[in-house]
Amino acid sequence: MTRLLGSLLLMAAAGATTMGAAPAPAHAAATPLDRVVPAPASVTPGGSPYRITRGTRVRIDGSGSASGSGEVRRIAEYLTGVLRPSTGYRLPVTDHGTGGIRLRLAEGPFGAEGYRLHSGPAGITLTASAPAGLFHGVQTLRQLLPASVEKRTVQPGPWTVAGGTVEDRPRYGYRGAMLDVSRHFFGVSQVKRYIDQLALYKINELHLHLSDDQGWRIAVDSWPRLAPYGGSTEVGGGPGGYYTKADYREIVRYAAARYVEVVPEIDMPGHTDAALASYPELNCDGIAPPLYTGTDVGFSSLCVPKQVTYDFVDDVIRELAALTPGRYLHIGGDEAHSTSHADYVTFMNKVQPIVTKYGKTVIGWHQLTGATPVPGALAQYWGLDGTSAAEKAQVAKAAQHGTGLILSPADRVYLDMKYSKDTKLGLEWAGLVGVKRSYDWDPGSYLPGAPASAVKGVEAPLWSETLTTSADIEYMAFPRLAGAAELGWSPAATHDWDTYKVRLAAQGPRWDALGIGYFRSPEVPWQD
Repeated sequence: MTRLLGSLLLMAAAGATTMGAAPAPAHAAATPLDRVVPAPASVTPGGSPYRITRGTRVRIDGSGSASGSGEVRRIAEYLTGVLRPSTGYRLPVTDHGTGGIRLRLAEGPFGAEGYRLHSGPAGITLTASAPAGLFHGVQTLRQLLPASVEKRTVQPGPWTVAGGTVEDRPRYGYRGAMLDVSRHFFGVSQVKRYIDQLALYKINELHLHLSDDQGWRIAVDSWPRLAPYGGSTEVGGGPGGYYTKADYREIVRYAAARYVEVVPEIDMPGHTDAALASYPELNCDGIAPPLYTGTDVGFSSLCVPKQVTYDFVDDVIRELAALTPGRYLHIGGDEAHSTSHADYVTFMNKVQPIVTKYGKTVIGWHQLTGATPVPGALAQYWGLDGTSAAEKAQVAKAAQHGTGLILSPADRVYLDMKYSKDTKLGLEWAGLVGVKRSYDWDPGSYLPGAPASAVKGVEAPLWSETLTTSADIEYMAFPRLAGAAELGWSPAATHDWDTYKVRLAAQGPRWDALGIGYFRSPEVPWQD
């Protein structure tokens, strides 16, 4: 009797069913297939919509591969984890039957991350060549449902998906966001929350800035004082913190389940006061400086002539590479103002082979191009529109000779820049970066002289000098993060501010449902 009563209560809470359903509200028209962010490559609307009901099942098809089927099932469970709380429906996952929502792996023109979504009255089919594509298709499906689908309590619906077909694949393979956990430390749960937000917009790289003058944030067994002492503070003198190896593995695991690759950064030879304070022998004079809690840059440097410096770097990279299943390891290299140019070149030319020795691809800030980037290395450009022609030419020349580029121009996609003079958080050394400015540029033609083929992707960094909470992160990231995601994913032909701002405005209710506090830019026609 108790079980029956509970079932009846759940049915009542879930709202309309296929029998005795309340009529759909007049305003509940299905979201157009092209009203998503990032803009899909191709949309063909048409036909009757599909409505998720109490009888809907989620069907999986891994094309006979045990590992593929397992991945597809996990993605299906992720999808039902989104849908069940708000719909109140059971949505069983099955490999039998017809209709409903079908997830399938199949050969096709999808690449590693593309997908096809077809919706009609009989059901929805998501098809991809690889699990990552199915996962990205799920994110599109979420946005085609009402924003209230994101809530964790039962909502009235209806849950209708417009009829037609979306065919989609990314413009760039590297679509990143950087989170600075060194200036202020953010715990595992906060990083996971950000990962979920990145995944919603098909971002596939999380660059974690793990070390800087203000804090060392990852445990290193061979240099045990780095994290407990070097990580014991932050900007303003707070308690800081660091990730144990188990913490870091959990971040990597959580990200991988959302097809996000973690890119760890150990910034060097500058931005190293936390390390220098932890181990005196890393200083040329053998004297450890005090821990640093300010925001100045360019004053610290590892001692380039000392062999112990390279023993240190080798140990750190070896341990970090062993923890990181992803392809990349970022070695920083920016703002090394207290390192001579000759020493900088010597250091970078010695450190890059250490990274490759441990099986990782080198990424460095674009100053790396002032040394000799190793084959396969990526340079991350963070200059401004107004950066000198000579500096841009240096980066472009490296690109012409095979160095790949990740574009992160600071006056376009640095998410810590103020939106306007009145923004309560952030900095403005790169200028004020409104929502339109952050979106309205083309990565393929941004850097003069750099071949379009050298551009591997886009990354939106978020530095944390003024940020202390998840709410701070979200206020500065949203809505600009969505634009950076679109620049990385969508075809150049879809790029248009006037249509984008309408699609962006439609994201507001979804962020409200997810509890994301965002900046309501006057440039965007937000829905009331």
